[in-house]
Amino acid sequence: MPTAPQPSWWSRSDSGWCLRANRAGARTGVRRYFAAVSRLGDGVFWYLLMAAMILVDGLDGLAASAHLAITGAAALTLYRALKRWTKRPRPFAADGRIRAWVAPLDEFSFPSGHTLHAVAFTVVALAWYPALAWLLVPFTASVALSRVVLGLHYPSDVAAATAIGGALAGLSIGIGMPLLA
Repeated sequence: MPTAPQPSWWSRSDSGWCLRANRAGARTGVRRYFAAVSRLGDGVFWYLLMAAMILVDGLDGLAASAHLAITGAAALTLYRALKRWTKRPRPFAADGRIRAWVAPLDEFSFPSGHTLHAVAFTVVALAWYPALAWLLVPFTASVALSRVVLGLHYPSDVAAATAIGGALAGLSIGIGMPLLA
């Protein structure tokens, strides 16, 4: 009888880090914080940011918001295609020791859409408004960490999403800033 293939060192390490982070969610305060951050990362925070940019900065804020919206649409298309292609199970579905502290928005794990969007939005927003770094960088880091703590993504899903979101934002800035500024 053939034996099942053993997970690679990377897979075991990824699962181990996920399990350790997920255990932090057993603490009510930690779970509530990351659930709230994750919910805001669904879009609420970014929509409020775009509205504030328009209200505070008029047409320049509208240009920045349009840039964020276009980048967001590209990010959504890209991350959905990657999820359909990779079909990686979520950590809680693959390992019974990992608990989903909130309901996932879709079936698959790779990459983290929340993280991809948060990184892309943050990089683009900071290109327009560098003074917002004090708010956007910690929020984005919290969104990324929330995905692992809540049992919805592996650390590698978040790391890949960070790289993809950063690259997408860089491309967006290279193309969009000259057109919109």
